[in-house]
Amino acid sequence: MSTDTADVATAARLIRNPVLAGFHPDPSILRVGDDYYLATSTFEWYPGVRVHHSRDLVHWRALGGIITERRLLDLRGCGDSNGVWAPDLSYHDGEFFLVYSDVASFASGYWDPQNFLVTAPDIAGPWSDPVKLHGRGFDASLFHDDDGTSWLLSMSADWRPGRDRFAGIEIQQYDRAARRLVGRPRLLFTGTPVGLTEGPHLYRHDGWYWLVTAEGGTSWEHQVTVARSRERFGPYEVDPNGPLLTSVDRPDLRLQKAGHGSLVRTARDEWYLFHLVGRPYTPLGNCVLGRETAMQRVEWPTGGWPSVPGGVPADEVAAPDLPAHPWPDEPATDHFDAGELGPAWSTLRRPATPDWVDLTARPSHLRLHGGQSPVGKQTPSLVARRVCATRCSLETVVEFDPVDHLQLAGITAYYNTLNWHYLYLTRDDDGRVVLELMSSDSGRRTAHSQLTVDATGVTRVGLRGVFDGPVVRFAYDLGAGWQELPVQLDATILSDEHAALIIDGEPAAWGFTGAFLGLWVQDLGGDGGHADFDLATYREE
Repeated sequence: MSTDTADVATAARLIRNPVLAGFHPDPSILRVGDDYYLATSTFEWYPGVRVHHSRDLVHWRALGGIITERRLLDLRGCGDSNGVWAPDLSYHDGEFFLVYSDVASFASGYWDPQNFLVTAPDIAGPWSDPVKLHGRGFDASLFHDDDGTSWLLSMSADWRPGRDRFAGIEIQQYDRAARRLVGRPRLLFTGTPVGLTEGPHLYRHDGWYWLVTAEGGTSWEHQVTVARSRERFGPYEVDPNGPLLTSVDRPDLRLQKAGHGSLVRTARDEWYLFHLVGRPYTPLGNCVLGRETAMQRVEWPTGGWPSVPGGVPADEVAAPDLPAHPWPDEPATDHFDAGELGPAWSTLRRPATPDWVDLTARPSHLRLHGGQSPVGKQTPSLVARRVCATRCSLETVVEFDPVDHLQLAGITAYYNTLNWHYLYLTRDDDGRVVLELMSSDSGRRTAHSQLTVDATGVTRVGLRGVFDGPVVRFAYDLGAGWQELPVQLDATILSDEHAALIIDGEPAAWGFTGAFLGLWVQDLGGDGGHADFDLATYREE
């Protein structure tokens, strides 16, 4: 194919949704010249604010995350599905701006959110020390108006009993030179009768201010709402045609939970909406892959309202009229030859610092120093990657010499501190090194003791975790080939829906992330135990 032909080939291709599979919720899309950057929520995981890069909106490469240091955000003690909610990327006058919310609570209508702003001359950094913004609500975003001013938007939270906890969308000026908020906040929009108005993004187009919000909550009732005004502070009129996008009351759709969107205009004047979706394993069932990112083509006639064909999330959309720009494929196997973890990996509640993630002590090995128990929220030692397909696997080889039962190392299928499956090596009271399997379902642990395998004297142990639709399976290799453990574990407990817990109408726990496959090490006695992982291979069917 000639270069000229390749340049226009993208227009004839279809993009299959979701464009970012697995745990990639609350997308914020940004175009800078010919580059597109997509930021998503990360909650209790480092690096915070995961970013992908594209030149054609078809091919995406992971850049890792922006919040890589405790200097930018300390997630020690962060609760399950707390932490980084709904980041927002913007660009103005040669500078990148990132706004992110650190949400600390769920109980009794209190969220205890704190919003931060960091800036950088390049998407790769270095990022400034964070500016502490307000804590009146979450889902903050920054709007740079044509007159040179910048404005912070967020949902407005109201904790008072009997009040609407989602009180609307507020706006306040941000002084870029002084690096602080100025003036008083103003209530911009109180939403539609659907309620739960959040996730605001403000745009200037065709002589109007366009306010895009998420409504209906982040599950089956989710939607994208559009309102417009001739004036920045309103009043805003809601699109009379209804939501821009939703999958509510359409259990037949493959893509559910459609909502929380942001818009981008391509260099060739095409509009696209990037938004959140979920793929339940059964109609309105559990979404093990978490909340994912999809995109839709937007029709926006001059003088009219933006619209998505059909108003529902399409499985496939036509690619934009942009030159094709593929990236090299990510290798299936990580041999841990680099000086730092690759962008596919995430760590739980603490950044991947050399004191516990060591890629230099033993060449081509990942040495993990043991951390807290599975319920520990300060210093866990879990290095994991998102489950991005209904059928996928992670395979590793580990060398581990545990001192006693307080030291464990292995492979896990993980959702949060209460929901996981774990195949691990440890030492029994009789001195044997054994391979054991344990599951936790809403905090209730099950030890599959009948499946214990003697691994005494084996230096290198192969471990494999497999997601096969609604089940998780594990296998091991002690040197004589792979042996599958004869048990099928429930994969659907590793889902947002299963993690959520409502008591007397109040959320005691929530589920906003997705399933992971990971390498996990515990040293419960603090005796300095570590495990060496020789490689890790992730495959999808």
